[in-house]
Amino acid sequence: QVQLVESGGGLVQAGGSLRLSCAASGRTFSRYAIGWFRQAPGKERETVAAISWSGGSTYYADSVKGRFTISRDNAKNTVYLQMNSLKLEDTAVYYCAADFGRTVGWTTFSYEYDYWGQGTQVTVSS
Repeated sequence: QVQLVESGGGLVQAGGSLRLSCAASGRTFSRYAIGWFRQAPGKERETVAAISWSGGSTYYADSVKGRFTISRDNAKNTVYLQMNSLKLEDTAVYYCAADFGRTVGWTTFSYEYDYWGQGTQVTVSS
């Protein structure tokens, strides 16, 4: 079993920054990719970013490219999502998820992720 815990969400003004963390515990000796997803009220879940086990390959949705950066510290079993230049439309609950079947690369398909965190709220105000 794996537990994922997100932290770092909160209320920020437009143009500001937040850094989300996703800490993994449990079956962390295995390799896994991590994805960050978000879901706003009344909207479908969106894949925001993803990172391979090595950290050498990353994905960003067009809506966040150039503003968000995903990174990981495998020694700490933690993945980060640095969010800069936040916009009102970034308001959502952000989830991290782990894909233990993927030792190379990443996927944007949420159904391929095995474990999910509880989510952290990000609210961007004007």
